[in-house]
Amino acid sequence: MKKTIVALAVMGLGITGAHAQEMVVKIGSVAPLTGTISHLGKDNENGARLAVEEANAKGIMIGGKKVKFELIGEDDQADPRTGTTVAQRLVDAGVKGVVGHLNSGTTIPASRIYDQGGIPMISPSATNPKLTQQGYKGVFRTIANDVQQGSALGKFMVGPLGAKKVAIIDDRTAYGQGLADETEKAAKAGGAQIVAREFTTDKATDFNAILTKIRATNPDVIFFGGMDAQGGPMLRQLKQLGVNAKFVTGDGGCSPEMIKLAGEAISGSAYCSMAGLPLEKMPGGADFRDRFKKRFNADVQIYSPYAYDAASAIIAAMQKADSVEPAKYLPALKASSEPGVTGTVAFDAKGDIKDGAITLYQFKDGTWVAM
Repeated sequence: MKKTIVALAVMGLGITGAHAQEMVVKIGSVAPLTGTISHLGKDNENGARLAVEEANAKGIMIGGKKVKFELIGEDDQADPRTGTTVAQRLVDAGVKGVVGHLNSGTTIPASRIYDQGGIPMISPSATNPKLTQQGYKGVFRTIANDVQQGSALGKFMVGPLGAKKVAIIDDRTAYGQGLADETEKAAKAGGAQIVAREFTTDKATDFNAILTKIRATNPDVIFFGGMDAQGGPMLRQLKQLGVNAKFVTGDGGCSPEMIKLAGEAISGSAYCSMAGLPLEKMPGGADFRDRFKKRFNADVQIYSPYAYDAASAIIAAMQKADSVEPAKYLPALKASSEPGVTGTVAFDAKGDIKDGAITLYQFKDGTWVAM
């Protein structure tokens, strides 16, 4: 879903005092650090930062030289045009690898620039299937895609939720619309009637016009493809209009911020999905949560564990290849099978994470609870 980068560049060799030669490898983190989903962007950046700091603490040697990784945060504002500008800036700076972006809408166009520059990239959060269908040899993701997620959501709505009539709204981004399309396919295949298909934007705050139209169709379930910044206010407005349909959204709304923004309106009938395991069920989840909290005095939002694993996978591939040069470490990255926070980090031929999990959640007792 959703947009952060980690870019690695050899900036030069130098001797500091009596220390041995040190190779500085810059890692950039690009995500929306301003705007309505900046909380998710910062979460991604912090996940990458933690991986870099822990790697530095190990005193990693590559090519016979000690490596110092440096994280540089960039703001792509969740905007495709800004995202490509940042991507080109990193390529021009000689980056050797990228973790990001957060949103599918920025990751997909940026991936072309990285491919042209010969720079591998791993997204920790972009779920649109088109990302890995472009044929770029250096594009990966550490999270399941929306074909898997949409299928699970559609089956869930017509199965456990018993939906006969479904209304669908999306934010017209590559992520939101893509997930909504896949969810619609699965809901239709399960026998549900799509009684409304409306759209908004990822900047909107007033949804009364489209929600009033949807209310007239009397849906059993309303699905929203988009982020928590819109999902929370949308849920509030649904309750104000007296709409009692169950509300379902994807990973972009499966966050603590969604709960905060929706307020009391979220109680009773809200569900979301995550393209991954619950934090407490991830192999390294509990320990990661504690380290993350200690370092940043913040709770994990959604994608920081995947950003951590993405940065760690790039660093591990460089170690295996004993080189930070993309042409030399890319084969090791393709062949990765590393234990990570989220599970085993291994990629299929397209660059998708192998055996990507999907988890469904219900809002209960003040939080999202895995079902």
